[in-house]
Amino acid sequence: MKKLSIEIKWALIFVAMMLIWMVFEKSMGWHDEKIADHATYTNLVAIPSILIYVLALRDKKNNFYGGHLSFKQGFVSGMIITLIVALLTPLSQFITSTYITPDYFSNVIEYSVSTGIMERSAAEEFFNLKSYIIQATIGAFIMGLITSLVVAFLVKSKKDTPMPSAS
Repeated sequence: MKKLSIEIKWALIFVAMMLIWMVFEKSMGWHDEKIADHATYTNLVAIPSILIYVLALRDKKNNFYGGHLSFKQGFVSGMIITLIVALLTPLSQFITSTYITPDYFSNVIEYSVSTGIMERSAAEEFFNLKSYIIQATIGAFIMGLITSLVVAFLVKSKKDTPMPSAS
């Protein structure tokens, strides 16, 4: 367990950030009166998401691997975070949909139907808790995989270059 404590800590930080982000989205009106803006502005969550992975892998590099992190070590650490986040996603989606923004599904269904984006039956099939749990879990895994690859590449230790000889 000690071996994974950094990944567990950062996965929990990530889930907490996502819940806070949902409160932020709701407070900005993106789940009700400004729902037309939601599809665009929700993508901004990528910024704190990537930042958390960078901080997590730097934490692992400095406090577990003694300042040296290979790409493989960083990728594995990132994927462990991703797996924990994906496992917690159904719970966080339930909290979001039940407590933070309980009217989101009805609002987005009405918006989708009134703007002609979807027929009511399609909107109701797509915008519901079960569907969002599945979408969010798959999305967490795929985005975590991509983020882990990129951040592991960026955070990995550079190859030690030999010192020039004094000849």
